[in-house]
Amino acid sequence: MNSVHWKRPAACADANACPEVAIAPDAVYVRSSLLPDSVAQLTPTEWRDLVSAIRDGEFDL
Repeated sequence: MNSVHWKRPAACADANACPEVAIAPDAVYVRSSLLPDSVAQLTPTEWRDLVSAIRDGEFDL
């Protein structure tokens, strides 16, 4: 995982508390810029499902 390239949303360009994502061929890694050593690993299918759920408003409060 040391060779992955972390990306963050454009809206968070210079902010401190942003989600970051790194996409590898067989996994997607997600972390917070506040806790860069705490990384969640998802399969590509789990990542697609998560993004779809977010877009569909399933996590809106």
